Amino acid sequence: MLLIKNGFIISNNALVKKDILIKNDKILKIEDEINEEAEIIDAKGLLVMPGAVDVHVHFREPGFTYKENISSGSKAAAKGGFTDVMTMPNLNPCPNDLKTWQEEQRLIVENGVINIYPYMTISEDELGEKISDFDNLHNYCYAASDDGHGVNNLVLLEEACKLALKYNMVIASHAETKEGRQLPCGEYDAVRREIEIAKRVGCRYHFCHLSTKESFEAVRQAKKEGYRNITCEAAPHHLVLNSSMIKDANWKMNPPLRGEDDRLETVRALVDGTVDVVATDHAPHAVSEKSKPYSECPNGIIGIETSLPIIYTNFVKTGVISLDRFLDLMVYNPINVFSLPKHGMYVGSTASLTALDIKNLHTYLGREILSLSQNCPYIGEKYYGFPKFTICNGKIVYHN
Repeated sequence: MLLIKNGFIISNNALVKKDILIKNDKILKIEDEINEEAEIIDAKGLLVMPGAVDVHVHFREPGFTYKENISSGSKAAAKGGFTDVMTMPNLNPCPNDLKTWQEEQRLIVENGVINIYPYMTISEDELGEKISDFDNLHNYCYAASDDGHGVNNLVLLEEACKLALKYNMVIASHAETKEGRQLPCGEYDAVRREIEIAKRVGCRYHFCHLSTKESFEAVRQAKKEGYRNITCEAAPHHLVLNSSMIKDANWKMNPPLRGEDDRLETVRALVDGTVDVVATDHAPHAVSEKSKPYSECPNGIIGIETSLPIIYTNFVKTGVISLDRFLDLMVYNPINVFSLPKHGMYVGSTASLTALDIKNLHTYLGREILSLSQNCPYIGEKYYGFPKFTICNGKIVYHN
């Protein structure tokens, strides 16, 4: 058994001191004080919360293990306080069918230290030409995405939406028109036309990493009209960085950093409920790739080790969002939007927890990064809320 002593949990939007007893993979007790024979973890002064859930990460295996692999990515996730992640399918081979999905799943079982749920592709090899094998993969996947590529074959996209409706899956869209790639209009024009498809079909439709005022306005309006199955996420970098801050390729991603007006609109959407989920789009690249001239290097930054501290420091500690909203964005909404296995802070729950140091500033250093890559704009920055330990399914998977 594990006994977490002296920590604080979030209860009714307040921090309440509680002890937590874990037996096997379940939470057995949550009480003011527990005195039982068990392995004790002292969480004095720490915020103990359900393990965070990231629905948008790239672990690069199979195919690109010089950037990241399932072992390193999942260890970085555990260090960041995440116990559950969904991995994007832009791999080699892509998980288009049962055979390729099973190979990725084999690697996950062998090498992952947390819960990992792979996406399937919407189209074979993300080419937008032929629909992937929904009929066989729906029993194994929660969602489909061609992340990294906007699906501009709208006939194929509507077919995928119909299959997602049939099998109660989520379509997760990297919304971007072919003509407007990386431009603001390329995002919001795609969002608008895809919303119309999602409305017409009635499927569960999720927009990845939105970054413009017009995109959020379109999603906000769809929600007002009652289309609650249309959801979206914001990435930490679009919430705290803008285009004027770009220094080098470690600030390059897609969607790119926008102007300050769009950043403020992203924050507004976070606050007013338009944004359902915070997701990192953790995208590792090798130093050799990110050392190329800015115009030639790949898009993407790592972010899974810094997401919780960034959101806590910038938005919870400052009072922009509440503690309860923090839990919704980082834990409960990702679970609910994608129908993932549930966990939480209650007796009988699967014991997936993390404990954040919310009292002390920590400077994020390159030497502490567990990801294989260091393409990160946050190195040298100071934040509250870095995890001290993470427990997944009753097992300690990270302990600082």
